[in-house]
Amino acid sequence: MTDIMNNNVEENLAKPILDNLGRSYATGKRKNAVARVWMKDGSGKMLINGKDVDKYFLRPVLNMLVNQPLELTNKKMNVDTTVTVSGGGMSGQAGAVRHGISKALTLLDPNLRPVLKTEGLLTRDSRIVERKKYGRRKARRRFQFSKR
Repeated sequence: MTDIMNNNVEENLAKPILDNLGRSYATGKRKNAVARVWMKDGSGKMLINGKDVDKYFLRPVLNMLVNQPLELTNKKMNVDTTVTVSGGGMSGQAGAVRHGISKALTLLDPNLRPVLKTEGLLTRDSRIVERKKYGRRKARRRFQFSKR
């Protein structure tokens, strides 16, 4: 009985999870940024908030960060990606897009999960800015001590 149940679970994991239009959808988060990612088979076009990736993320480091999951899985030229991202700064948005793309890839092709998991791309980076405390200049910075 358990063998039959285990086979059913494995079959369910191997199937892609797609919507009516053949797209996989995932949400990525980093700091205060939230990225919604839709991915489908295509020619390798990526739009972020209606702009091309190179036009949205001007810094090469952020561009590399966003493309990391696609290059790792050799899917850069095989999928079309549409992203809407809001909140946070450019670095947080790039991290959120990377997280969302990684999650969407696993839904599109579940066999890619181990590759992305070992690189740590499926884990949400939970580090956020610490709040300012009462009686301090910032979260931990104290006011300058005056002897006289």
